[in-house]
Amino acid sequence: MDFIRTEIPDVIIIEPKVHGDSRGYFVETFRADKLEEFLGYKIDFCQDNESKSSRGVLRGLHYQLAPTAQTKLVRVIQGRVLDVAVDIRKNSPTFGKHVSVELTDENKKQMLVPRGFAHGFVVLEDDTIFAYKVDNYYSPEDDRGIAFDDEALNIDWQVPHAELNLSQKDKIQPKLNETNDLFEYGVNYYA
Repeated sequence: MDFIRTEIPDVIIIEPKVHGDSRGYFVETFRADKLEEFLGYKIDFCQDNESKSSRGVLRGLHYQLAPTAQTKLVRVIQGRVLDVAVDIRKNSPTFGKHVSVELTDENKKQMLVPRGFAHGFVVLEDDTIFAYKVDNYYSPEDDRGIAFDDEALNIDWQVPHAELNLSQKDKIQPKLNETNDLFEYGVNYYA
């Protein structure tokens, strides 16, 4: 399992080793010990989630405020998505910047989205199954979002705007500069 820091060092791409032969393949998708060794701290995942979507479905950009902020470990079981993490930590040197990566059933890549980041993805192929672990349970009171199409974020979703399929909630999220519901850079949200 390889752990790769992105241009925003707190966002990690994980490339598992795939062992394949004529029977198919085997892959370890999660190793708590290896992740803890790489990060230098432990993440206690408590819930697994899964969604199935058609091409053009965009989910995000979502996050939860402390004390129920979530770290997400995301991957694709079937299909393809463009996965995006946006730094929403005020005073961070990368505030408002994002990392995007294509996650597919073929490349088996995963992305670790830490607390302090908004997360979203757009589905690039029909019948895509997206799965992720979180380290806090869903809290409706702390649920927040950022507009996926905020021009200041400059995210290329790779699907024409007219072809996107969003929830009503995601159609009306505020722009980054319109919300005070953010994180502070340098605060340990894992304590």
